[in-house]
Amino acid sequence: MIATPHFGRKTAKLLAALLLGSAVIGMSFMPGATQANPLGLAQNGSGGLEVESDNGIEWRRNEQILIARGNAVAKRGTSRVDADELQALYRDRDGNSEIYRIIAIGNVKLSSDTDVATGDKAVYDIDEAVVVLTGENLQYKTPKETLTARDSLEYWETERVAVARGDAVAVSEDRTLRGDILTARFEPTKAGGNELSRIDGQGNVNIRTSTDFVVGDQGVYDAKTGIATLIGSVKITREGNQLNGDRAVVDLNTGISRLTANGNGDGKARVRGLLVPEKDDDKSPADAGTGN
Repeated sequence: MIATPHFGRKTAKLLAALLLGSAVIGMSFMPGATQANPLGLAQNGSGGLEVESDNGIEWRRNEQILIARGNAVAKRGTSRVDADELQALYRDRDGNSEIYRIIAIGNVKLSSDTDVATGDKAVYDIDEAVVVLTGENLQYKTPKETLTARDSLEYWETERVAVARGDAVAVSEDRTLRGDILTARFEPTKAGGNELSRIDGQGNVNIRTSTDFVVGDQGVYDAKTGIATLIGSVKITREGNQLNGDRAVVDLNTGISRLTANGNGDGKARVRGLLVPEKDDDKSPADAGTGN
């Protein structure tokens, strides 16, 4: 029986860099990798993948896997993955060893100079450049936005897309968007970071501002214009007043909302509203009766 090699922190770090470094360098030539990505090991930075941990790294040659335990860290460029345990699965290709998947377990944190994502477990598919986080306290945070979910949280590096599933919530400045599924799409900044472009919502979508609460079956929020469009069983509520329709366009900058009914012209589809008059506390019942 051959014992599985086990290396201390410094030796393991060097081993991982030498064993897997050339493969990771090769990934920098993947399509769409010409611009640095703010979060993710597949395309951020250059050079080999460094793996280290407090309790060393176990190298299972036959299974082609490296396992790092105890404050484990995988780093490349400005991105890193921290977890209680990291598993790096690799394969042989053209005479080199190439990592194709990283599994992070326990207190998972993916971070870069600008963005942070957290969860209990993460599966990082390097071929597809996507990471899927599951568990408790799922969160993806940029300098201006925060995205949370109950079931899973995905980040697609090449497309710069984050997908939150299950009681998803997106907060951008003073605006909050909720839905069963939220898909946040980002665009690259000149510095290489992420700038929110739009958010698509599916199922029980609602937007809350400082004055309005808007509900619909589906919705799209355009971050550049500040305009949200909701369709399907739409309701707009403000200070006790409520408007119902099929489609709403809400300008979150001005607070102006436009509600329409997607009828077929027969007059049956209509917009409905409930308006509650404000009370005049300065007016006494006697004045109201005399009209003064």
